[in-house]
Amino acid sequence: MLTILGFVMIATFLVLIMMKKMSPMGALVLIPALFCVLVGKGAHLGDYVLKGVGELAPTAAMLMFAIIYFGVMIDVGLFDPIVRVILRFCKADPMRVVVGTAILAAIVSLDGDGSTTFMITVSAMVPLYRRLKMSLVVMTGVAAMANGVMNTLPWGGPTARAAAALKVDASDIFVPMIPALAAGLLFVIALSYGLGLRERKRLGVLTLDEVTAGDPEQVLVGAGSGGKEAKGGKAAMTGGAGSGTDAAAPSPNGSGTSDASDSSDDEFKGLDPNRATLRPKLYWFNAALTIALLALMVTETMPIPVLFLLAAAVALTVNFPQMKDQKARVAAHAENVVNVSGMVFAAAVFTGVLTGTGMVEHMARWLVDGVPEGMGPQMGIVTGVLSIPLTYFMSNDGFYFGIVPILAEAGAAHGVSALEIARASLVGQALHMSSPLVPAVYVLVGMAKVEFGDHTRFTVKWAVLTSLVVLGAGLLFGII
Repeated sequence: MLTILGFVMIATFLVLIMMKKMSPMGALVLIPALFCVLVGKGAHLGDYVLKGVGELAPTAAMLMFAIIYFGVMIDVGLFDPIVRVILRFCKADPMRVVVGTAILAAIVSLDGDGSTTFMITVSAMVPLYRRLKMSLVVMTGVAAMANGVMNTLPWGGPTARAAAALKVDASDIFVPMIPALAAGLLFVIALSYGLGLRERKRLGVLTLDEVTAGDPEQVLVGAGSGGKEAKGGKAAMTGGAGSGTDAAAPSPNGSGTSDASDSSDDEFKGLDPNRATLRPKLYWFNAALTIALLALMVTETMPIPVLFLLAAAVALTVNFPQMKDQKARVAAHAENVVNVSGMVFAAAVFTGVLTGTGMVEHMARWLVDGVPEGMGPQMGIVTGVLSIPLTYFMSNDGFYFGIVPILAEAGAAHGVSALEIARASLVGQALHMSSPLVPAVYVLVGMAKVEFGDHTRFTVKWAVLTSLVVLGAGLLFGII
């Protein structure tokens, strides 16, 4: 009974948010509360919620101060050189923009933190998407998939959890998986190329005059929806089915209106090379502070929430010594802080009820028990396939510490090594990063102002395919 109710609860949540019948925050709170009553454990709802909030509170704190820290770093211009390189590559070609999104997300993912990746990627790319009237769900989907593949780095989380759960060395899991993960990343880039071609066909290619072409950032700081760029640059849509006027482009996010036409010039000031918040004299200090922060995160010297809290305080104090300027910077990023933190605590209700009522355990065991006895020697493949839905419906902690040991035990009985099970368990991470139980995804959709349901509807199918590519490559190379 708990198994059925668990699947029905998750299905109800996904259907309602994808059909936009409820907001994600409302669905994350009300649906599990209702099902908690249905399973006869309504009296324990408060305990489940408080336990879930307690478990996710450090994550919420980390996201809060991470948003402030990286928001300040973006304000002061730390990432402007990276953005310029990406923009020069992208120019005004939708295909290049989508591919550039995947490459940027993959590069930034090297720090092992999804929230960081999404904050930098969205801040760099969203003005360009809006200026060119491109689909923002393409951006969020590509960024999530690229980060999902790269999330398997030993310091990213899943690999470390698999190593701890099965008592094996993380390098023995990750290093042999590199060819399969590289295939997954190449697939994401190839998929980005295809999606970019589709956007190019829909919108055409924006051709800039010589002045603007020499300074790609002018695409972002010019008129919000007009036909001319800053400094008198001219623009015209050429080629593709979308050629013509920008206003004729269909809505990229299903909202009925174009993102760019709804935006004002203020939306493009984030990359303004003359913005008042720039601190060029402190560039190397900010770079050193960020490198030190990432190094301490990787070496786990201190808890990540504490590191971001300290780093945010230092960044604000050094870059903006005046109290009023510090308050202005915090206020500028307050919307993202409140939205993301609120979603994390709402997700705590969902995870608290799933775990507390025992639904998630019953669902996982039902799936594991459903594996035919004859599939024992193929437990590596079974683990890879099961990792796709299970890491979507469960937290990484629940999957790696609750389910993977069971799969490893079943595999050991048929001669399948724990290392093979551990490697196969990484397959589903491309989809996991879009799970409603992953706090970082709310940073992604929140900063991009994309509906979570739209992101889910677009991304899930491609993320599943990416995971299957990783699994297929693992089998082809004899890794799994």
